[in-house]
Amino acid sequence: MEFWAMVAHESDSGIVLTKQEVGDDFLGPGEVTIKVHFSSANYKDGLAITPGGGVVRKYPIVPGIDITGEVVSSADDDFTPGDLVVAHGYDIGVAHNGGFAEYARVPADWVVKLDGLSPRDAAALGTAGFTAGLSVQSLLDRGITPDSGAVLVTGATGGVGSVSIDILSGLGFEIVASTGKTDASDLLGELGANEIIGRLPEDPDAKPRPLNKARWAAAIDSVGGKSLAYILSAIGYGGAVAVSGLTGGSGLPTTVLPFILRGVDLLGIDSVFVPIEKRRELWTRLANELRPQHLSALTQFASITDAEKVLHSIQGGTHTGRTVFNVLGEF
Repeated sequence: MEFWAMVAHESDSGIVLTKQEVGDDFLGPGEVTIKVHFSSANYKDGLAITPGGGVVRKYPIVPGIDITGEVVSSADDDFTPGDLVVAHGYDIGVAHNGGFAEYARVPADWVVKLDGLSPRDAAALGTAGFTAGLSVQSLLDRGITPDSGAVLVTGATGGVGSVSIDILSGLGFEIVASTGKTDASDLLGELGANEIIGRLPEDPDAKPRPLNKARWAAAIDSVGGKSLAYILSAIGYGGAVAVSGLTGGSGLPTTVLPFILRGVDLLGIDSVFVPIEKRRELWTRLANELRPQHLSALTQFASITDAEKVLHSIQGGTHTGRTVFNVLGEF
């Protein structure tokens, strides 16, 4: 079988993403072969085409950490041709060819059968939406409710942030959205943000305090670094912060005081190696009680052949919301 793919190649001049006709050997190992309908743009995909990005183990590779589409063949009895599915995480798009191609083949225990979501909506959620769902669920499991107080969401215009706001709003939470994009107020308000503030801390040059006045009951943070340190210092008693990103740095210049004086929990969110049963359970929730209500407002569409341009916009910090790549029929 021959099919089209967007393949990332490493060269002396950098990493280029090119349209290429490939063969069955590009599918790699796995029991489930998927005709890809949609993929999506994620920060990790941007790193895959960035020199020194640190996520791809070996080039050439087909990026695309999100795959949605239709099963065309399966050696596993849990899946049959015609099933609509989503697959993401694990090695997809970094060590195993991903969703920027007409076909993908993955192990059966990486695949989730869709029930209540279309492949298009599943791609609009993708890894970012799944991470948002994990983050919200972790706060709910911690006992955070709308009666607890306001929830802060940082990186509010990014994939994780924007979907988190949408989900939290549907659950009745008061939401404070933190963003550096001054033109995003209308979108964030439409998603359900009650208050919009700038990046944190407000004065990045000020000497950090171990504890600040309690401002929020909980937070969902995709920034890390000094921002996370400040947020921890301003979470109220018994609160929690779900953290999933490090765009602001991997260091955490804080003290133990928020943890031992206010009982704050720091909840690490990983979406890559979530066990498949928990993954399938969360996708069921994303189709039901955690379903975002304004997914179309934060989603834009692009051809898979324009992937490089979109990914560069993510790396450059100019991208907002979610971009879904149309794959089926686009090559």
